[in-house]
Amino acid sequence: MNLYKADKYDKNFLHKNMMGPNSMLILEELVQDVELKPNMRVLDLGCGNGLTSIFLAKEFGVKVFALDLWISATDNYKRFQEMGLEDSIIPIHADALDMPFAEKYFDAIISVDSYHYVGNNDTFFPEKIKPLIKDNGLLAITFPGMKFEVHNNIPEKMKPYWDEEALPMWHSISWWKPKFEKFVSDLKIWEMKCFNKAWEEWLSTDNPYAIEDRALIEADNGEYMNLVGITAKVSNK
Repeated sequence: MNLYKADKYDKNFLHKNMMGPNSMLILEELVQDVELKPNMRVLDLGCGNGLTSIFLAKEFGVKVFALDLWISATDNYKRFQEMGLEDSIIPIHADALDMPFAEKYFDAIISVDSYHYVGNNDTFFPEKIKPLIKDNGLLAITFPGMKFEVHNNIPEKMKPYWDEEALPMWHSISWWKPKFEKFVSDLKIWEMKCFNKAWEEWLSTDNPYAIEDRALIEADNGEYMNLVGITAKVSNK
């Protein structure tokens, strides 16, 4: 897998604005087979500090609606200005459970490392996401997952590192697949290959959360955690 677009961005800028494993790198793998065209309307759901929105605007020329609940629209707008993208990305501060958009408004909905916070149930996708996508629109999402279901048998060595509040959001591919397959076509769901590199870049930063995560990744040692990637076409006919 040759991912190189994300490598050209300024490392200091990336490290300053990362909120977890390198989201630009993850996004690049996620959309490598997704047909994004200039001027498409794309919702970047849970954009964080806007790194994924910047990548989408710069690499594909799409019109990005950068939505996040935790980061203010003003802060993200300043970052987009810094990158010369203030006319290409619209920063929005809003809750994914109450999004202010018209039905069938987006050509694509993309989400990196945030969907699992609200989508780990049977209702979020059909009720909140599917109605916003145009007929035959694109879905591309990725989030942390597990190689297999562990919830009924938590490994002892991982108990100090897996937050009890976060653990219900992490699941295997076999758990996630039924949440989408009856609503979409051309569904692809896979274990992301960029896991190690994306995590290594995050752990190399001096972010206090990254420093805490070093012990987590060392304990996991490639046994349980992964990144789940999902792409599909959505029809609302």
